[in-house]
Amino acid sequence: MAFVSDRLILFGATGDLSRRMLLPSLAALHADRLVADDLRIVGTARSAHDDQSFRAFAAEALAEFLPAGQLADADIASFLDRLTYQQLDASDPAGFAALADKVGPVNDGLSIFLSTAPSLFEPTIAGLAAAGLAGDRVRIGLEKPLGTDLATSCQINDAVAAVFPENRIFRIDHYLGKETVQNLLALRFANILFEPLWNAQHIEHVQITVSETVGLEGRVGFYDGAGALRDMVQNHMLQLLALVAMEPPANFDATAVRDEKVKVLRNLRPVAAGDSVTGQYGAGAIGGQAVPGYDEELGKASDTETFVAIKAHIDNWRWKGVPFFLRTGKRLPERKTEIVIQMRPVPHSIFAASGASAQPNRLIIGIQPRENIRFTVMAKVPGLDRGGLRLREVPLDISLPDAFAGPKRRIAYERLLLDLIEGDQTLFVRRDEVEAQWRWIDAIRAGWTQSGLAPKPYTAGSWGPSTAVALAERDGVSWHD
Repeated sequence: MAFVSDRLILFGATGDLSRRMLLPSLAALHADRLVADDLRIVGTARSAHDDQSFRAFAAEALAEFLPAGQLADADIASFLDRLTYQQLDASDPAGFAALADKVGPVNDGLSIFLSTAPSLFEPTIAGLAAAGLAGDRVRIGLEKPLGTDLATSCQINDAVAAVFPENRIFRIDHYLGKETVQNLLALRFANILFEPLWNAQHIEHVQITVSETVGLEGRVGFYDGAGALRDMVQNHMLQLLALVAMEPPANFDATAVRDEKVKVLRNLRPVAAGDSVTGQYGAGAIGGQAVPGYDEELGKASDTETFVAIKAHIDNWRWKGVPFFLRTGKRLPERKTEIVIQMRPVPHSIFAASGASAQPNRLIIGIQPRENIRFTVMAKVPGLDRGGLRLREVPLDISLPDAFAGPKRRIAYERLLLDLIEGDQTLFVRRDEVEAQWRWIDAIRAGWTQSGLAPKPYTAGSWGPSTAVALAERDGVSWHD
């Protein structure tokens, strides 16, 4: 929709996501004059606040989560002036009329950021519609989790679709707002060096790792009902896989990009028995500090997985026979998100007779905490070579913050909130993508249930159960730790 909103409603405005990400992101956009002067931001949640106390709450969040000195005091003060607040229990339809009064007249358009429990999606959408907050110039952003399986996801999407058409629904996966994730598309489709080699002929395997050092961190109620597969693989990791594996879109717009991603997701082969590993962390140490096991942290026994490793295949021409190894877990040794593209060895090494070993090239795309691209190439070791020529692997590193020292680095939600306000859907997830992801995930979970697969214990601070190592080693692959 070609309109820029002059009103923004933040549901869950007093929650952790708002404190850490949404309010700091909006403040940064405000300070850089990237949102219109007439944009008004209405926060809503169950918490009891008026306008002034919510502004004080927001000021505390900015002081805690914005880097010191990033914004001038005058910018913070003028940003806070944009904020108002309306208390709302989303399960009570009567409360939405007061929210509509608080929003006031929508002259240009209204954007809604909806972050809520899956059970509240339907009453919230119904309340918005009844209060006149779902008209032709209203778009809605949906924060995960969008259901717990395909059936509940369809239920939520049906409820939203009954009020909003697909071109005004913005399903959020914050990984798609990360600079390096978008750089993956530039790397593939703006460089003739890579795209001709981006296929089964030249790539041996792909690894995608999303590792966390933290445990539950206040997400007890949600995480124990979800587990690593639904919390990380179903959304973030499958979106990364789709971007790695997609065919070149005709152009860089929302429809073309998402058309190619959904083709990949639909071509994922059902995971075979023995091609997935689950684990749950026990007590151990992270960064030299002792940490409790999952059951102890949870306060009860649980069979929820905190670690998943999967060997996946995409059944199409480009990727036939190339395994994609996915790995994610909590309480692992380091926090990182990275994609490793392992190239095949050269078909014939002219240096083998002299005892020189040529290692296959490897492309490593670091997404967090460091945004960088590393390509390993073979080079001759300097010297007179009297004992024979020697080769060594040499990294070609591109550290994106160093390569682009001028432009300001932005967190993902800055981009996504601005795109929601302006109506660009390219970095948001379409319904058919979500449902293709859930079909694959539901089949994995059904296989676990049928086989009685239970999480293997692993020590906090390790890289997961030993069976995850064996999963890769069966194909002669070592995880890139």
